[in-house]
Amino acid sequence: MPEVSINYLAVVVAAVASMIIGAIWYSPRVFGRMWMRLTGKTMDQMAGQSAGRGYLVTFIGSLVMAWVLAMFVDFTNATSIGAGAFTGFWVWLGFVATVGLAGVTFGGQPWGLYVLNMGNYLVTLAVMGAILAVWA
Repeated sequence: MPEVSINYLAVVVAAVASMIIGAIWYSPRVFGRMWMRLTGKTMDQMAGQSAGRGYLVTFIGSLVMAWVLAMFVDFTNATSIGAGAFTGFWVWLGFVATVGLAGVTFGGQPWGLYVLNMGNYLVTLAVMGAILAVWA
């Protein structure tokens, strides 16, 4: 396996950026109401859930995603914002957008939910890629 150079501080910052993007994306003022409508959830149902565990698990997932993306950024020698974002785009297209289709085709999720969630991942991976490339 080729030697990989990863800036772990950049990985943490990219994971934090992922959480910030998600918080904005799914806020009631942006796409939160649409997400609730598409998932069939209500504000009362959301209020009854423990958010702490969800945020922890999501952050761990964001750390793993940033770490793996950092390897792709290193493999592609991306060192600019554009090159990092482009690497994030290809990772999204090849691995996230394609895998997410199963939720629509087999899980019965509406296409609108797929587009909403995949849009979040596209923006997230592009921003993460840009951070990781510049901070390599």
